[in-house]
Amino acid sequence: MRLDSLLNWFSVDMGIDLGTCNTLVCVRGEGIVLNEPSVVAVKKGTNRVLNNGQAVGWRAKEMLGKTPGSITAIRPLKDGVISDFEITEAMLSYFIKKVGGRSWLVQPRVVIAVPSGITAVEKEAVKQSAERAGARSVYLVEEPVAAAIGAGLPFAEPTASMIVDIGGGTTEVAIMSLADIANCESVRVAGDDMDEAIMAHMKKHYNLMIGEQTSERIKIEIGSAAPVGEETSMEARGRDMVSGLPRKTVVTSEEIREALQEPVNAIIETVTRTLEQAEPELSADLVENGITMAGGGALLRGLDIVLQNATGMEVRVADDPLTCVAAGTAIFLDNLEVWKDTLESSGDD
Repeated sequence: MRLDSLLNWFSVDMGIDLGTCNTLVCVRGEGIVLNEPSVVAVKKGTNRVLNNGQAVGWRAKEMLGKTPGSITAIRPLKDGVISDFEITEAMLSYFIKKVGGRSWLVQPRVVIAVPSGITAVEKEAVKQSAERAGARSVYLVEEPVAAAIGAGLPFAEPTASMIVDIGGGTTEVAIMSLADIANCESVRVAGDDMDEAIMAHMKKHYNLMIGEQTSERIKIEIGSAAPVGEETSMEARGRDMVSGLPRKTVVTSEEIREALQEPVNAIIETVTRTLEQAEPELSADLVENGITMAGGGALLRGLDIVLQNATGMEVRVADDPLTCVAAGTAIFLDNLEVWKDTLESSGDD
């Protein structure tokens, strides 16, 4: 036990928000030290990561949709779940080594946030990937719990708080009280589905094929869930589906809002369904405490207004919605000795 305490003293323990779009890593006592896209570039037909294992994150994202025939840029997580084990392992290994730096002599303890809806088999896959990537012991925390703690909600108190965490692959909706989840629903509709809805809209109305990155840029720059501020437009570039030649066109914020209706409605329905299942006493608390939104999807303009209109409750967006989950894992790291019995874990602790 004394040796273990000594190892804990020297290891760079880290919390990881393993997201479909981005992976954030925080280190105990330092906060968030890495925020990179969850993308890996490999030689086609193999799982060999390019640039001696360095083509991960930003370097690989730049290659998405632009790779020559011999290179493939892969996003190894789909809907918040590992879809390619070897690539995820390579990605985790790169991030852990990049953050661990000189202290690589002692393997770190790692807290990883995972979607609440994943199966026991999927959880085991995350643990094994992290262990093989160099973690000494791995603890899993559910994303809505980490998001709630990171957003500063009174998670451990005997009052209900509600988090809506809209990531890239999943939307997590949870009502929590007394340091546990009372009601929770995880739906695989989130930021990626918004991007796909925009791509489908461009195909249908303009016969224009656009890439993931272009679609994401349209969503960020002019996307909205409700009319907020002045209506704008922007240029979209892609490939004409009829002639096959490059072409550009102008899209307006109104039509993008229309295109986003389906994923936005799916998220709203999940929130109202979760509220309908809550105990009356918890519902009473929520009238007072309202709903907090986190995750990248919370930044979609007007989404808080639509949610407020649908539920009749006060809705606020967390101070830094993109980093809430990672910040929550950092707080778990600080309290690991106290809380580790409540987390799913593997390793030597």
